[in-house]
Amino acid sequence: MNEQHEHQNRVTRQNSSPVTVIGLGPMGRAMTRTLLAAGHPVTVWNRTSGRADGVVADGARRAATPGEAVEASGLVILSLTDYRAMYDILGTATASLAGRTLVNLSSDTPDRTREAATWAAGHGAAFLTGGVMVPAPMVGTEAAHVYYSGPEEVLEHHRAALAPLGTPNHLGEDPGLAQMMYQAQLTVFLTTLSALMHATAMLGTAGMNARDALPELLASADSTGAILRAGEETPGAALDAGEHPGALSTVTMMGATSDHIVETSASLGLDPALPLAVQAHYRRAIEDGHGGDNWTRIIDGIRQPR
Repeated sequence: MNEQHEHQNRVTRQNSSPVTVIGLGPMGRAMTRTLLAAGHPVTVWNRTSGRADGVVADGARRAATPGEAVEASGLVILSLTDYRAMYDILGTATASLAGRTLVNLSSDTPDRTREAATWAAGHGAAFLTGGVMVPAPMVGTEAAHVYYSGPEEVLEHHRAALAPLGTPNHLGEDPGLAQMMYQAQLTVFLTTLSALMHATAMLGTAGMNARDALPELLASADSTGAILRAGEETPGAALDAGEHPGALSTVTMMGATSDHIVETSASLGLDPALPLAVQAHYRRAIEDGHGGDNWTRIIDGIRQPR
């Protein structure tokens, strides 16, 4: 009974532990409000102080300096434009970093993330990389999840405080892993957005407005995952085995389709950048003698560009 009581006390302490949030764009503000709702005292700092007004009215405490913000909590969450901003902001507060945990949820490259972890360790701070995989309005909802990488014991120590933001998913010790997953996910997302706009522009030349076109195009985007899953019981298993069976969609077939898209786009006077990039993947695979293989063979040219 005493052990159960002590466990509950530990959970309660973690759920009410102070947290600092630096960077108050839409994501930073959403995280601050989520942490406040979960019962955490939250200290905030932002270069443009006025951005803190709303969350301060909701109960957050505004720090006057980055150093004061860092010293307010053992857990410091960064939501910034890039990693360079972290150095700019915390460069005057390095003396306060020792013994604290920095969780950087900003976007940048995996290599810069690894450099940042080394920098933090040099100042005595633990470091976690994170990638929030939902937009700001969805932070704190059941749909929210966050990829983390870095020391697993650091994530476990702060799990109770970080969990309200989104379900934590630890990928491994390498600080660059979470950033790599974040960039990979955004590669799919941003390419899909460009494809949707290109397709909308195509249909617009035929007199169809976006309000009529986008529902059809979004349905197509929604079905892509189901189509790929239907073609392989365990998506990615054949790729890992180096197998590209061309029973259904071959490189040649998909390449012909990409040719038609390029020709159509050119005839309509649209920017050809996106369809040309896609076409280049299939042409490379055909030139390399893989026209009869499954469309997944294009990964070879992506892995080893000329």
